[in-house]
Amino acid sequence: MTRTYTPKAGEVTREWVVIDATDVVLGRLASHAAALLRGKHKPTFANHIDTGDFVIVVNAEKVALTGQKLNQKMAYRHSGYPGGLTATSYAELLEKNPVRAVEKAVRGMLPKNSLGRQQLSKLKVYAGAEHPHAAQQPTPYTFGQVAQ
Repeated sequence: MTRTYTPKAGEVTREWVVIDATDVVLGRLASHAAALLRGKHKPTFANHIDTGDFVIVVNAEKVALTGQKLNQKMAYRHSGYPGGLTATSYAELLEKNPVRAVEKAVRGMLPKNSLGRQQLSKLKVYAGAEHPHAAQQPTPYTFGQVAQ
């Protein structure tokens, strides 16, 4: 009888991956980053254990949006008080805080529970090309098809 292998939390080996967001569509970037954070690319993937890698996203200010999304798509946040809904266009959000735009896209593709919050803590986003994680020796991540 064959048993299903379930990884233990201590057996997980985590890699560091760098994604260059220059001219990459935001949704494609977010879906690839979420899959890496969850560990779906590993043969030992289990949906109840955090088996994912650390993901560093650089050049977040150069991310692309298709069609009219730059002006028409809105990013919402709520203060928690009645009438506290704030809407910001993605053009303004990418100009003021491009890190938040990428984090918001990746957060939407992760589970909405404590495991998803733990996986999101392994995401590091930087607006420019520099990052302070050179000591971890991250490997570059390439997309299969980026041309639009």
